[in-house]
Amino acid sequence: MTLSKQGPVLPQFAGNGLLQNKRTKNRSSVRDLLRVAATFLLIGFVHRVYQGTPILSFSGKYHGAIDHSVLKPLSSPDLESFQRCSIKNLLDTDLYFLKNISPVSFSEYQSRRDRLANALVADGADAFLVEPGYTFKYYANVSQVEWEVWEPEERPFVMVVRPVLEPETGKIVSNTTFLCPSFEAERARLLDMPFAEPIQIIPWEEHWNPYATLMSSGIFEDLNHAPRLMVDEEMRDFIQRGFSKEGFDVIGLGGRVEAVRQTKSQEEIDILRAVNTGTVEAVRQMRKCLTENQIIEVLDNTIRAAGMEPFFDIVLFDENASNPHGGTNGTKVLESESFVLIDVGAHLHGYSSDICRTFFPPFLKKPEHNEDIPPRLRKKLKVWDIIFEAQTASIHQMRAGATAASVDLAARAVITDAGYGEAFTHRVGHGIGIKAHESPYLNKGNIHTILETGMAFTSEPGIYLVDEFGVRHEDILLVQEDSDPILLTGQRAQGPWDP
Repeated sequence: MTLSKQGPVLPQFAGNGLLQNKRTKNRSSVRDLLRVAATFLLIGFVHRVYQGTPILSFSGKYHGAIDHSVLKPLSSPDLESFQRCSIKNLLDTDLYFLKNISPVSFSEYQSRRDRLANALVADGADAFLVEPGYTFKYYANVSQVEWEVWEPEERPFVMVVRPVLEPETGKIVSNTTFLCPSFEAERARLLDMPFAEPIQIIPWEEHWNPYATLMSSGIFEDLNHAPRLMVDEEMRDFIQRGFSKEGFDVIGLGGRVEAVRQTKSQEEIDILRAVNTGTVEAVRQMRKCLTENQIIEVLDNTIRAAGMEPFFDIVLFDENASNPHGGTNGTKVLESESFVLIDVGAHLHGYSSDICRTFFPPFLKKPEHNEDIPPRLRKKLKVWDIIFEAQTASIHQMRAGATAASVDLAARAVITDAGYGEAFTHRVGHGIGIKAHESPYLNKGNIHTILETGMAFTSEPGIYLVDEFGVRHEDILLVQEDSDPILLTGQRAQGPWDP
């Protein structure tokens, strides 16, 4: 069988061009010339801040091109000044979190498939099968929407990854084949998947049985037993049953195969750090401009201005945040002493952010001394500190060799000891990567999952007091061998006035 070879880096999309300033006409008077020039500079500056094109900010920092077309129209003109302020603040960071970040390389995809092949051998499986979706995207850079934009359809298109022995090196490497409807074969070849050679396709006609077609294709002819197929967790039930009926031994995702995606490579870590730090930074910079109830539109466009794409927002004030994911009518009005809880995620090069911050609006002045804190705020500040301490405890527990359950229990003990155990109603965290929520999951019942170096998790303890308020902090952490995990969100919250 022909083995895939390492090839060039996948082509990247061209960046957006820079807008050119119009030249002013000559003026007979030096004074007039200066006035005109100053006017154009001012107009150009304001325009560029709003448009997201390269600017020289008041701080003197220069920023790369931002395409205004990525910003979504606002529902009200009243939000425009809020948005300009928020985007300008983020650009003034010089977008440091995006430095030297690039899409996943060709060789990384090949490495993933080869690691998968070795994991299949370790798990005693003959092949791994996956439909277009998150896992298909991880191994071959095609999502479900990129394959069928309308909906997952009834015709199976399946990637089949098998382990094979490379004679020249004696190493186990991957061999990938695609079970594909015949009329879609050419489109499959045009997907620009990360393979050095033309992809191998097993076509099936509309009147054929696709599962029998795979069985008779010859790719399992060397086996003396029923081919054992491990299927991805996203594989639909009717396809799994179809393979079983044709004599395949079908098993669910698990073992070392599941662990392939759980352990992040350096390329993945770099992108995760960029998108999560950038999302936190967008929240921080937006907060400085906060005067409006309608936060989501401006926050989303601020994230877009940095080249990321938001995909969920939870914005809750006070008692609305006593439900971790909201669900209230959203009519609560932002006031100076409101606790604002923002849980938000974005995508960058296929990887997810998922962060949460709880804070006061900027127009509530921070007391200079503890004795100056009004009694009505002391409970909020106490709960904020408890959650920070609980998150700290979970971080200290999050290292290679620990159980997933122990991380949850470490945070839960702090909250319970403070008298709020019943108000912490969810797990402390989850894996994160190409999906915002991935296995393993950090809950107190997950006593069998052992953390490994290179796994990435959220830590997001919370306290939710019905009819009062809710508090949650969420950061992303990378598991290490003999030390505390590495923070992938830039900086933890410093306080409710400095999220």
